[in-house]
Amino acid sequence: MTHRIEPNAPVAPETPRDEPLLPNAVIVAGREFRERVRSRLFFLSTLFLASLAVLVAFTPIVVRAVDRGSSLRVAVVTADDALAEQARAVLDGVLNGGLAGPRGEVPAFVFERRTDPLATRAEVEDLRLDAALLVEREPGGRLSFTFYSGETVGADRAQLVGVGALAVAILDWTTNSRPTGGPAFQMPRLDLIAAGGPSAGGVPLGGAEFASRRILGIVFVVLVFITTIIYGMWVAAGVVAEKSGRVMELLLGAASPAQLVVGKVVGIGLAGALQFGVVLGPALVALVAQERLGEALFGPGSSIAGSLVALSPGLTLAFAVFFVLGFTLYALVYAAAGSLVSRPEDLQVISLPLSLIAIAGYLQAVLALTGGTAGFIRFASYVPFWSPFVMLTRLSVGRVEAWELLVSVGLLAVTIPIVAAVAIRVYATGVLLYGQRPSVLAFVRYAFRRAG
Repeated sequence: MTHRIEPNAPVAPETPRDEPLLPNAVIVAGREFRERVRSRLFFLSTLFLASLAVLVAFTPIVVRAVDRGSSLRVAVVTADDALAEQARAVLDGVLNGGLAGPRGEVPAFVFERRTDPLATRAEVEDLRLDAALLVEREPGGRLSFTFYSGETVGADRAQLVGVGALAVAILDWTTNSRPTGGPAFQMPRLDLIAAGGPSAGGVPLGGAEFASRRILGIVFVVLVFITTIIYGMWVAAGVVAEKSGRVMELLLGAASPAQLVVGKVVGIGLAGALQFGVVLGPALVALVAQERLGEALFGPGSSIAGSLVALSPGLTLAFAVFFVLGFTLYALVYAAAGSLVSRPEDLQVISLPLSLIAIAGYLQAVLALTGGTAGFIRFASYVPFWSPFVMLTRLSVGRVEAWELLVSVGLLAVTIPIVAAVAIRVYATGVLLYGQRPSVLAFVRYAFRRAG
């Protein structure tokens, strides 16, 4: 006797099927892959992401164009008026006279007078000043310099200031000690303290390499964030489409919920990897072309540092690992979320909280790219739902110990099977409860009753 399923009646729960993932998961993955790569959405999203990646890759050209119209503001801090004026004059003549490179009519450095060291350092930390040079005279007459650098100052600029400080010390000795037969010249003491920026958290980096690392970090985090959201929505939309079209009844008769979830994640993940390869090609070409384009726009001697300087095999491998693990984690969650609704218009509501979680990780990654490694940012790089963004950007700017990377990847890898088990349980319950709208409490109780 044939039983007819009423449109609004829930399907009776089945005993969980203990079946191996293969070969059904492979069949489901192949079906998902073919449907995605043949769709118009795949073509349009590929075109959009490729254009976005190229625009981001050319960011240094725009930054350099803006930088040509700006100067690095450095405060000279000392209570000695004569020493302050002499230091400012020497630093301006030495650094803006040719050491800093051709700048046109805009000086590379602008030196301002300050008298309060603590207040001036606070200005540097708050980004109201780019850097501060504290000048003090020791009892023996030797000059002592302390250079507080901010986030906008690379190690190469700090070295230029060091050369300028040496020139100040030589002129001061020549003016005050040599004519009177005073003590022999003593090398000045120079302490470099990074309030923020490329030298604040580890080995000092040159400005070109640090800029390269930040550009790569921006490209990586934007691609990971956008592709994670897009591919996750693909997974959720696929589940909703199958439920709304009653295709789920046929699929559940041929495959278990675990096979369907794993197959869907793998198939869409492969489609995403194909799209990612297509997107990455133009971005790499744009990165390679930056230097020549910079010379063409700004003339010889003003070229842009190549952004591929920092593209090491280790960083590339880390990017691939975090991309795969991050996508897998979010795809599983999106699959479970899609099983909770039966209409496409309800998908946006339930996917919004998931997107906010990813957005929070993305914003913290942007903060990490600016050079900040505050306690919360460091903590966020270990949180599985945020680590694909934050730890990747910390790696890009070179402030990660080996044990930190292992802990971050390990926590992310351990979280995935836990989330997969929960997602499969929610998915199995959600697809069998279409046709009715149970409360969240009833849904959770039914899901765990099935598991028992």
